[in-house]
Amino acid sequence: MTSTFSDSHVPERPRERLQELGADALSDRELIAILLRTGIKGKPVLQMAGELLAAFNGSLLELSAASIEELRRFPGLGKTKSLELFASFALARRLARKRLESRPHMNNPQLIADFMREIFVSERQEEFHVLLLDPHLRVIREELITLGLVDRSLVHAREVFRCAIKEACTSIVLCHNHPSGDPMPSPQDIEVTKKLTEAGAIIGISVLDHIIVSGKVGGSHDYFSFREQSLMP
Repeated sequence: MTSTFSDSHVPERPRERLQELGADALSDRELIAILLRTGIKGKPVLQMAGELLAAFNGSLLELSAASIEELRRFPGLGKTKSLELFASFALARRLARKRLESRPHMNNPQLIADFMREIFVSERQEEFHVLLLDPHLRVIREELITLGLVDRSLVHAREVFRCAIKEACTSIVLCHNHPSGDPMPSPQDIEVTKKLTEAGAIIGISVLDHIIVSGKVGGSHDYFSFREQSLMP
């Protein structure tokens, strides 16, 4: 037997509240309950939604980054609910990414970090990307270059600049993530930045910055900009 919204008291019916008051009036727990639709025997859907959120430290961001396997381990979710919840978060990230792409100018490190965070949010290993920009610093697209630890032996200039030349872009931004949470650059990060900046200068494509995005969001240290810290070669 499952527990539905009809089991709740009237003030706790999220669907009705959504229709009457709009999404901004609802808590994260209520919106998650709408996605789950039903609870399980002895556990109303709102309680289940609250416990699910609590299992990820009360953080909607952490919940949204959970894998299908992690969701399925939560009691009562099962395969279908896990897939539906995962798909909902994936669609939200895709929409956020499209909105970010419509920004007129990527002309400061915070904007770039926000853009890339939507791409990195669910990643558990380091990824190295290049952000391709037009002459007005608008995003043409982003390109994944390597998976795994950033190392000069893995990040090849030919791979980075092949896509830049193909798109006829005049400048690029290097980006990668540190899932551990500390965005401070390693010696390898600094060496890769130097190597790619020098290669770009030879072929006439400017490397404007290297942004490292932390796996943890919040505060003033959730990204590192080589340009802000005067570390660009």
